[in-house]
Parts: sequence; C-alpha cells; structure tokens
Amino acid sequence: MADRDNGGKPGEPAGQMRLEAPQPISLATKKPQLGRKEGVVNAAENKWNTKNLALRWAADIASATCAAGLVAPLISIIDRSIMENASGRATLLDSVKSSVRQLILRPQAMLLSKPVALIFMAYGGTYLSANTVDTAYSTAQNKPATLVTSGTAKFALSSASNIGLGVYKDQVYARMFGPAGAGVARGVPAASYALFTMRDCLTIFASFNLPMMLGPGVHAALGESLSRQVSGQTVVQFAAPAFVQIFSTPVHLLGLDLYNRPRCERSGLPSPGERWAQVYKNWGISVLARLCRIVPAYGIGGVVNSKVRRSLMEKL
Repeated sequence: MADRDNGGKPGEPAGQMRLEAPQPISLATKKPQLGRKEGVVNAAENKWNTKNLALRWAADIASATCAAGLVAPLISIIDRSIMENASGRATLLDSVKSSVRQLILRPQAMLLSKPVALIFMAYGGTYLSANTVDTAYSTAQNKPATLVTSGTAKFALSSASNIGLGVYKDQVYARMFGPAGAGVARGVPAASYALFTMRDCLTIFASFNLPMMLGPGVHAALGESLSRQVSGQTVVQFAAPAFVQIFSTPVHLLGLDLYNRPRCERSGLPSPGERWAQVYKNWGISVLARLCRIVPAYGIGGVVNSKVRRSLMEKL
C-alpha cells in the first residue's frame, strides 16, 4: 500500500527521492539559414574577381607603356617617310635617312619630339584599351587575371581608341609633313577621316581578334616540335597584321591623296582615275614601309604588351 502511495517501485523506502543519471547535453548548433536577400548578395559577390584589382590595372598600364615606348620611335620614322613620300616633299628613303641621322646625332630631341609623342599616345592608348577589356571581363566573370579575350567588346573598344587617337595623329602628321610651300595647313576632309577609319578597323581586327581566333588552329598545325618553340597565337600575331596591309595601304594612300591634292571645283581634277594612278604608283613601296611599321606596332608591340601583362599578372 505504501509503495503504491509513494508511486515508487516495489521495495523502495517511502519518501525517498529517486536519482536518475543525467542525460548528455548536445552541443551541436543548427546553422542559421541565410535569408533570400543575403544569399543573393553573397552569390553576386562570388561572381566578381576583385583580388588585387588596383595592381591589375597598374599592370595593364605598365605593359601598354612598355610596348608603346619600345615601338614609337621606329613607327614615327616610317610614318613620316610615308607622309613625305605621298606629298612629294621627300622620297621615302631620303626621309628615313634624315630621321635616322637625327636619332643618332640628337636622340633626346628625336625621342621627345611631337611626332614620337603622337605615336606613343596612339599605340599606348590602343594597347591599354585591349588590356582594360581583358581585366574588366576577368573581374566581372570571376576569371583568372591572366585571361585574354577576343570578343566584340575588345574589338569595339580597341577600334574606337585606335581610330580616335590614330586619326588625330594622322591629321597632325598630314599637316606637318604635307606638300612643301602649301602655306597655311588645310583642314583634313571628311572623306580622308572615313578612309583612315576603315584602314584602322582592318588593322585592329587583324591584330587583336584574329590571333585569338586562329591561334589554336595554327598551333595545332605547327606540330609538336615547332609548337614547343613558338605558339600559334604568336605566329598569327605577327602574320595577320602584316598580311592585311596589302588591302589597307591603298585605303591609307587614297586618304592622303584627298588631303594632298584637293579637288578643284572648276576643273574637276584630279579625276578618280588620276587618284588611282597616284595610289597605284606608291602602293608597292608603301606596303613595304607599312609592313616595317606594322610588325613593330602590332607584332613586336602586341607580343611585348601581352607577354609583359601576363608576367605581371602571374605575380599578383
């Protein structure tokens, strides 16, 4: 009866408290669930590669500066010779000799001259535009800093930069090295600007887009032994800009002729046939001269820009 009244087990003394072993306490905690808004923010942050972003921009500037500084003096000499030959101011060979003589005897004056500065501006800006697209894409798409693109954005920005800076450079060169005794420099006609723009679009596409598009195929075609020595992209980087000069040079010469020999409203001269004869006359030697400038500008300069940029990016 007492057992039943105490609610205990049979045989336990009445009024005695029964002790039980303590239950283990779980220390595991439930991870907090991210709200929908926080999850979206974190997912967006994970899409951006902002590591060392300031240093990556600095690497873009440094590589473009190195490449432009390396090629600017030579390109300046060649561009001047083409302009003076087209205007009749001097033969191409005489112009080159004069510039080389100045480079040897007065290097500081030559390297700090306005013609060299204009070339440095034009090509430094072009290289930097291409680098900027690569860094922006690698940042937005969370890709490695060494990424090199070949899309429409790169072509558009590089073309805009090269055309804007290049056409400005060309109209200054045309006035500086135009026909002797022409008096006050004339304005460059709109048709010349359009032709210079077409010329630069051809060159930019061959220099910045074709290497990435054709490089893998050329690399595979080189075979195992040759591909160890040189990459297919490097081969196209040199060959494509040079090859396109066959087509872009007459466009360039026609633009110069429109400035050097403005059309007379009264006589209608020079006629289209006369302009073509002038372009054809200077086509061969001008192609050779532009080959000599394009290989440094987009071959050597392009390779130096990409190699220096990649080397700097790999260290970040």
